[in-house]
Amino acid sequence: MDTPQPTESHTLKKSHKLHNVCYDIRGPVLDHAKRLEEEGQRVLKLNIGNPAPFGFEAPEEILQDVMRNLPTAQGYCDSKGLYSARKAIMQECQRKRIPGVGIEDIYIGNGVSELIVMSMQALLNDGDEVLIPAPDYPLWTAAANLSGGHGVHYLCDEQADWAPDIADIRAKVTSRTRAIVIINPNNPTGAVYPPEVVREVLDIAQEHNLVVFSDEIYDKILYDGVEHTATGALADDDQLVITMNGLSKSYRCAGFRSGWMTISGTLAKQRASDFIQGLTMLASMRLCANVPAQHAIQTALGGYQSINDLILPGGRLLAQRDITIEKLNAIPGVSCVTPKGALYAFPRLDPKVFNIKDDQQLVLDLLLQEKILLVQGTAFNWPEPDHVRIVTLPWADQLGDALDRFANFLSRYRQ
Repeated sequence: MDTPQPTESHTLKKSHKLHNVCYDIRGPVLDHAKRLEEEGQRVLKLNIGNPAPFGFEAPEEILQDVMRNLPTAQGYCDSKGLYSARKAIMQECQRKRIPGVGIEDIYIGNGVSELIVMSMQALLNDGDEVLIPAPDYPLWTAAANLSGGHGVHYLCDEQADWAPDIADIRAKVTSRTRAIVIINPNNPTGAVYPPEVVREVLDIAQEHNLVVFSDEIYDKILYDGVEHTATGALADDDQLVITMNGLSKSYRCAGFRSGWMTISGTLAKQRASDFIQGLTMLASMRLCANVPAQHAIQTALGGYQSINDLILPGGRLLAQRDITIEKLNAIPGVSCVTPKGALYAFPRLDPKVFNIKDDQQLVLDLLLQEKILLVQGTAFNWPEPDHVRIVTLPWADQLGDALDRFANFLSRYRQ
């Protein structure tokens, strides 16, 4: 008997809510990389900021505390998180001069990713708009769209060390704009914004009564003596600022999925009580975040900051940043603004030299020819196919070899 073929009416399709949702950091090109690996080929994955596979392990003190507390971490905790962990986060806010953050203003989540989605769901109605930087970390755009809203991208200026274009932000505020996102230090560019630039963004938010979301997950990964100032420390008391942070990068605990968000702005919180109630409801619906991993937070924030050994002169992360920029800027037709923070480089491929029309095809061709996996710039909602993002986590000699192969590939590549 012939097997009946499925008809259009019997095909199970994804939700319409996913039509404008995209996350190409783990997208179609990664499927090709997995196929190559299944064939026994080795792929250098420079597509995701995952420290552990490159030898960046969590501090032993953190691991010991998690293991010691496992017997008491078997049940649910408060939906906002363990008291001891939230107390440590509150004290970290005090250290960063973010005023007015109490225990109940802190939510711990299964990574910052869960909290981004949760906060968009709590805020947005259908058709609402969120201003998000271009380039961005694409989860922000995906979460806004999935929540029924619409991510509107304001440009960051490559000629100004990738700082937000203030005029472009002003031009894109509409009656539907509900919030603005700041990613600082920035993924994918590595930019660290000066306080005066953040204040200009805050002024626009104040003028239009916008919620400010500040993604600061890389706030301790800084180079060349650059300092990071928390957005919440610069905001007025009647501005609602929601700050995101976590253990994944600075503490090399990406797999723990332990992140947090804090709400600051004492006067603003009074006006936003209904929105905050919505956040609490969503936190309660998933009962709580991963409890064992929360036992890492107090030790991480209060103990020795081992990240400094990696970012200061002689540190591995700094050496890898330096070799990346040196190699990229030596390639004819390629230029890269020096990242001041984070774990990435976002080089520009001169369109007059390479004539790239499809940057996803570019990274696919590089993968197939050189077994190196990058992410195309348009995956970060950059409007032109003239950038790629490179993760700077491999050892310096491994990065140097990969970038030499990238240079050789580009020397003969045209579209």
